[in-house]
Amino acid sequence: MENKNITERDDVVIRFSGDSGDGMQLTGTLFSDTAALQGNGISTFPDYPAEIRAPQGTVAGVSGFQVHFGDHQVKTPGDYCDVMVAMNPAALKANCCWLKKGATIIIDGDSLEEKSLEKAGFKTDDPFTELGIQDYNIIVADITTMTKEALKDIDLDTKSIVKCKNMFALGMCLFMFNKPMDHPVKYINNKFAKRNPLVAEANVLAMKAGYNYAHNTHAFANTYDVQAADLPKGRYRSINGNQATAWGFIAASEKSGRPLYCGSYPITPATVILEELAKRKDLGVKTVQCEDEIAGICTTIGAAFGGNFAVTTTSGPGLSLKSEAMGLAVMTELPIVVVDVQRGGPSTGIPTKPEQGDLMQALWGRNGECPMIVLAASTPSDCFHYAFMAGKLAMEHMTPVILLSDGFIANGSQPWKIPSMKDYPEIHPPIVTELAEGETSFMPYRRDEKTLARRWALPGTPGLEHRIGGLEKDSLKGSVSHDPHNHEKMIRTRAEKVARVADYIPRQEVMGDAEGDLLVVGWGGTRGHLETAVNEMRAAGKKVSLCHFNYINPLPHGVREIFAGFKKIVVCELNDGQFANYLRMSFPEFRYEQCNKLQGLPFTREELIEKFNELLK
Repeated sequence: MENKNITERDDVVIRFSGDSGDGMQLTGTLFSDTAALQGNGISTFPDYPAEIRAPQGTVAGVSGFQVHFGDHQVKTPGDYCDVMVAMNPAALKANCCWLKKGATIIIDGDSLEEKSLEKAGFKTDDPFTELGIQDYNIIVADITTMTKEALKDIDLDTKSIVKCKNMFALGMCLFMFNKPMDHPVKYINNKFAKRNPLVAEANVLAMKAGYNYAHNTHAFANTYDVQAADLPKGRYRSINGNQATAWGFIAASEKSGRPLYCGSYPITPATVILEELAKRKDLGVKTVQCEDEIAGICTTIGAAFGGNFAVTTTSGPGLSLKSEAMGLAVMTELPIVVVDVQRGGPSTGIPTKPEQGDLMQALWGRNGECPMIVLAASTPSDCFHYAFMAGKLAMEHMTPVILLSDGFIANGSQPWKIPSMKDYPEIHPPIVTELAEGETSFMPYRRDEKTLARRWALPGTPGLEHRIGGLEKDSLKGSVSHDPHNHEKMIRTRAEKVARVADYIPRQEVMGDAEGDLLVVGWGGTRGHLETAVNEMRAAGKKVSLCHFNYINPLPHGVREIFAGFKKIVVCELNDGQFANYLRMSFPEFRYEQCNKLQGLPFTREELIEKFNELLK
């Protein structure tokens, strides 16, 4: 079908929203994958309700999925949306604050009945006037009724037919942005055809009905076209941060020659890493869904002792439960990786919302002097790289590593250029199979002179029998020692081993000029928003640069030199200033301004630019 009145756009933000059972995550994923397959740059933000099974039709139960796609590399899912799909009044109310002025709203007209309006907290029968958005481009389409009509000849019950209404809405959006239906049709058939062919047929028919409705009724005055992005050549796929983390671990396992083991307890928003690894028995991956968080890390420590590359995955509450066993991993100097996909806290907090509140816990949340390497990924796709690096540092330096992610990058997705494994470095674990020259008995805490890593002797290796445990170790033999001087020596040695990792990671870099009026500092998953804001300010002639951290402990070389080049430094993070305080401890000679947000939401470009301009005055 030919679309008239096509308008070219550089980028567009769409927000799909409805009840948890309305399929908004699938709808958004299918649209974003279609855009990615057409070569658009994409960034997505799934926004799940914080309550499990909140009452249907209420604001608390609204689930959302935002996708930002453009003709360039897209770094954030966008601040505000050009188009919002709302499947009911609660979705409209929960998300109207994210609308751009004059945005298009597509709402299921069948949902605008008195009971639904009341459930959503509206006081009148005109939700648009009540919300002050009556002048927006509002398209009221009876999506539920039209879905039922389109599927009236399909032998499915009414409930199953109504569930297809999200595909009707998807069809409307595909038409609006001149996107083909090929990928969604293929996905639906692959997912449902064997298990239930009628469900597959119904979903495809509903999507085509939505597409045809938008075309035949001229529901949109214009349709829009977003050209493909000019991305570096290569093979791409859409990936989310949890998938990328899992695959990074698999790559580290391959490069090290050590089989991969994951022992974890399911917890939002980290569970998908365990699920993804569980799919890869064909690559020798072993996974155990443990009975609790403590069992998860204890089996991981045991697997590392047995010669595996061992990882455990969790979120903030689980990291607290793992803290004593992390101390055991530090004491025994075994290479494990602990993934913390951060979420809003404290306690259960807001478990589906992103936050950066676990930094201090990652750095110091253990008893005694107990240093650990800490890394933080920045984007969904670079979770692969930092998972790989976490494995490399853990195994080569024989020490546990914490890898920080967060709910925003773990669930969000973007195009990922699939790397060639020949471009990734080999990993050389210090495994020994026989006594060293001149050694009459095995000394498990004999160290490499440069890295201070101890040797990794696997159980059952003849002549290398040894004991390790949670009591302090003799500095060579590994036997229990109560000697006070030995204890101090071992504490300082373990700390120095972590500090020396700075010699094996990249120097800190600055994005932009090495000198200027304002240096924006961030870490972890805030990078896309900070980079977007800084680029916009630089384009306006402002002397602003970005220094973003992925290696947290130890901090990379070169930080002091970078900080010295700027008149002001502002540290931006989704907590109350944890990294800012860490920098004050590490580099006390500088003054640090703060930009903090504690709303369970990422930064917006708008609020960052406002803060930076305020500091430049």
